[in-house]
Amino acid sequence: MAEVDPSLIYEILKKMQADMADMKADIGELKMRATATDEHLSGIFISTTGINNRMDRLDSRLERIERRLDLTDAR
Repeated sequence: MAEVDPSLIYEILKKMQADMADMKADIGELKMRATATDEHLSGIFISTTGINNRMDRLDSRLERIERRLDLTDAR
């Protein structure tokens, strides 16, 4: 059987440990970016809901104005 050099194994394990530390840092950054994206999308959803509510109210007001001015089509 071939001779195993402990110092070579130790160097390989040190390199693997450094690589794993880098990957952990990258994953942490990706988690933060995903959270920021989720928060941003939530804000957009809330804004869109508010805009839709305002448009619904404007539509109701416009229909009322058209009825008062007798501008609606006969149905």
